[in-house]
Amino acid sequence: MDLGTALASSWSAGISLYAVAAVLGITGRLGWIEAPPFLEQPWVIAVAVALAVVDFVVDKIAVVDSVWDAVHLVIRPIGGALITASAPGQEIPLPLALGFGAVMALSSHSAKSSARLLVNASPEPVSNIVVSSVEDGIVGIVMALAIAYPAVAGVIAVVLAVACSITAVVFFKASRTAWRKIQARRAAKRAPPTSPWAGSP
Repeated sequence: MDLGTALASSWSAGISLYAVAAVLGITGRLGWIEAPPFLEQPWVIAVAVALAVVDFVVDKIAVVDSVWDAVHLVIRPIGGALITASAPGQEIPLPLALGFGAVMALSSHSAKSSARLLVNASPEPVSNIVVSSVEDGIVGIVMALAIAYPAVAGVIAVVLAVACSITAVVFFKASRTAWRKIQARRAAKRAPPTSPWAGSP
């Protein structure tokens, strides 16, 4: 597997780990790429496809998606690390491969989860579905490039990782401010009304 394919796959895993695992396994069995051997096993592909369907559905449900992201805070970076470290034909040291994969996946996961916190602050559900669909589209494009044009995909993945790291900080701060305003409004609604005669002699 080319390094560009590995890096792009690890970055994509931070958004949709199971779909990436399924794509790598299937394309590996078809001979399109040299995928990690364990991903090419039929039962691994079947499990990855099933979990990818669950991930696709859950990711469209407001608030539930943030819980799902929290659960995968460790799982996705580990998956990204394993993809890069187990990529056949790589000559970079194992610790560096694990580190690169984990950082790539963590960058996209952080941007995704912080963006969802901000989107979930909105009362309507449509924006959540739109954002999730855009994420799915980006992963699809990056993985298509990872298979067809590894070098291009690798460069794009590194640029996206840097952009995601910056975006994650911005979105996290914005979402924290938005949720504080929501909590303040809720607290104001729960507060008992003040009598106009309060404080009168």
